[in-house]
Amino acid sequence: MSTPLQPPPKKNPQNRTLSPTRPPEARSRAALGLTAAAAEGRFALQVCAACGSVQYPPRDACSTCLSVNLPWRDIDPHGDLLAETTVRTSTNLYFRERAPWRLGSVKLNAGPVILCHVHGDVAPRSPVRLINRLDRAGQGVLFALPLDRSPNMEDDPQLRALTSDPKHRRVLITEGRSDLAPVLAKALVTAGASTIFVGVSETWRPNPQQQALSEIAQVEILPLDVTDASSTRELAGEIGGKVDILINTARFIRPGSALTRADTAFAQQEMDVNYLGLMRLAQSFGPGMCARTADGVNAATAWVNILSAHALMPAPGFGSFSASQAAALSLSQSLRGEFRGAGLRLMNVFTGPTEDDWHQPLPPPKVLPRGLARSIVAGLHDGLEDVYCGDVAQDLIARMRRDPKVLEREMTMGAADGL
Repeated sequence: MSTPLQPPPKKNPQNRTLSPTRPPEARSRAALGLTAAAAEGRFALQVCAACGSVQYPPRDACSTCLSVNLPWRDIDPHGDLLAETTVRTSTNLYFRERAPWRLGSVKLNAGPVILCHVHGDVAPRSPVRLINRLDRAGQGVLFALPLDRSPNMEDDPQLRALTSDPKHRRVLITEGRSDLAPVLAKALVTAGASTIFVGVSETWRPNPQQQALSEIAQVEILPLDVTDASSTRELAGEIGGKVDILINTARFIRPGSALTRADTAFAQQEMDVNYLGLMRLAQSFGPGMCARTADGVNAATAWVNILSAHALMPAPGFGSFSASQAAALSLSQSLRGEFRGAGLRLMNVFTGPTEDDWHQPLPPPKVLPRGLARSIVAGLHDGLEDVYCGDVAQDLIARMRRDPKVLEREMTMGAADGL
């Protein structure tokens, strides 16, 4: 049984912060398919299109028939632990600082024998379930779990290193005026977060969420305006060394496309909040979080952006807002590369239309605040990079993967008729 994770003691400011280290990250091009699946929490391996044999490790040609047509497919993750060992020292600094580290070989029901990390609660030579997760180098690795959930299972140090579990961590929610803020704060507290910082812009205006946020004991409300670089810098100077997870919920949205708007005023605000706001937050909080990714139990672990699914493909009637979300997505992908050197994970949560005033003309299904909060917390628990929340987002990404050009035509087919 895993030892329950204890709240970290108050840090001595005279002690040095451990420098971030990463596990080995060299991978073949073929093996990056494992990483792509891990980013979404899927257990996938190559399956030969010619003979159907499951391949491991990833390769360029089938080990049975030499076919080079090896698509990645989701497969049965169950198997049996054949052998295991515990590494107590290593030439690699990342594993040396985290030893002991349990490894083993698993015979999958699907066929191949897998070399993987092993959870501390897995009994020798027992049935296991494999998961595919991203390590701190941003590469996919396989991890063996017991078939049945064990007490405090998420507190296993090896599993925690592969996730962004909020337990005992301090979280910053950047916009406290949205309906999402109190629901998300409650979900994070339920998940074990110790402190929830909530930023509120224009503090002179009444905040409709003030009462709900004030009723949560772990919440601290602080001034934060993502359109003001001085505001983001000042807050980073105050709490930047304490933020372990940053969730960027700030967003400005108005219906309208380029030709249906009389000017660019709303488009400027959309870019200022949705794109430049993200940049200001990254410049203010990013360096401090990157420096603290090896800081013990409550090390900095994740940066979360909430994006419209139409960052991937614009929505009719919301063309300008979709463009600002596409810009934010591009910046997110760039930041992911910059954060990776420190082991800080960036998670994009793509959501369909949300239940708010600006999406009222659109038909259901809509994403409710509690559904979005549930997806965010689940994504942190699983250490994901991409989360698709709601039926619209999941349908859109599935259609985009089948044929982006067909989806483009489907999404814009009626736009010309509406002018």
